[in-house]
Amino acid sequence: MLHSDITDGILKAFYKVYNALGYGFLEKVYENALLIELVNSGFQVLQQHPIQVFYEKRQVGEYFADLIVNDLVVLELKAAECLRDEHATQLINYLKATQKEVGLLFNFGPKPEFKRIVFTNSFQKSA
Repeated sequence: MLHSDITDGILKAFYKVYNALGYGFLEKVYENALLIELVNSGFQVLQQHPIQVFYEKRQVGEYFADLIVNDLVVLELKAAECLRDEHATQLINYLKATQKEVGLLFNFGPKPEFKRIVFTNSFQKSA
């Protein structure tokens, strides 16, 4: 799997944070804790990194990725009852707007959940 060495380490960090903090905090708490755990594990991490969205070569929007690991994997964090289709769509759109091809969607809900998304980004590469 693409970047599996990185995503395996990220998953270990996710479960370590979830097991320590459990359920019930705001997303920002989990984001900050996961940042600490990833950096302590030797990863390079960008927090709240801007993602610009273009249409007809003009910027039409800007979003912020929760975390980007080693400039390869986009992380989107949720603290919801469960993961929903719109959460995955949000992450896919982040991948579309960047050169990144791998995203991990994490939910710090009543039970830990994650989804791995791979998006071959030929659209962005040709732009």
